[in-house]
Amino acid sequence: MSEDKQQTEAEKRKASGYHMGSVDAVISVEQVVEQARAMAEDVPIEKIAALANNDPYVAINELCAGYGKMQILHSLNLQVAKGQSLCLIGPNGAGKSTILHSIYGFTNIFSGTIEAGEGSNKVDVTHLSPNEKLKKAGIAYILQDKSIFPDMTVEENLWMGGFLMDTPAMAREAAERVFAKYDRLAKRRTHKARVLSGGERRLLEISRALVMDPEVLLVDEPSIGLEPRFIDMVFDILDDLQHGEGKTIIMVEQNAKKGLEFADIGYVLVSGELAIAGPGDELLDNPEVGRLFLGG
Repeated sequence: MSEDKQQTEAEKRKASGYHMGSVDAVISVEQVVEQARAMAEDVPIEKIAALANNDPYVAINELCAGYGKMQILHSLNLQVAKGQSLCLIGPNGAGKSTILHSIYGFTNIFSGTIEAGEGSNKVDVTHLSPNEKLKKAGIAYILQDKSIFPDMTVEENLWMGGFLMDTPAMAREAAERVFAKYDRLAKRRTHKARVLSGGERRLLEISRALVMDPEVLLVDEPSIGLEPRFIDMVFDILDDLQHGEGKTIIMVEQNAKKGLEFADIGYVLVSGELAIAGPGDELLDNPEVGRLFLGG
């Protein structure tokens, strides 16, 4: 076989990997699920607790949850300490976003509990509404893209973030604190949100959630739809919120490599169950995780 023909055959075999990099063959979602299930480990609760320094600020205990009558999560356990970050990765349909939805109150809880806080301030938030979770337990949800109000100004969008505050004046004061932190938004406070760049819109979405000064940030796909330069900006902001302000972050990130590089803890989900748990850098070094989810 000629060298040119060999090269052509090799190129045919190459295919895009899981969000980045390349692999030697096309792998369907079903194959990823099957192979991920094959490498799944028995993750004891003691390991989950140890990853959270045996002092969880958010704890999910034997949770079964889903939508309508459809169960997605099966006896799931999760723990993350105050000021830690946790990244959830896995194939499509693994239940990653369902975990965030369950914590915030967007799913049906069939059994199990969700707790947030520490010591005497620990709250069972399992059946609280999203508004109650934000007000009583400081849990905020940063949705995927396109959750801003495009016909409102940047300033008005921030005011909307304080909708649970006792008075509009309190929301305005909180918005000013956000503007003081993010000069990029302050310079555009009177601009309609629709004219912002993709990175600025993501910053506005994050900032609006900060108006209520939450303790826990549920972040759904922070890099989705962004150019690389804005992805770095968003992760720098999240890093500051974690390490500068002590926020606890639970994240779903389609760019698995970026998410694991950022997070203290990584969980691999398969079919609504925990398959692997470990420090983020340990999962980055796991060859099977790399092969299936990092394009390596």
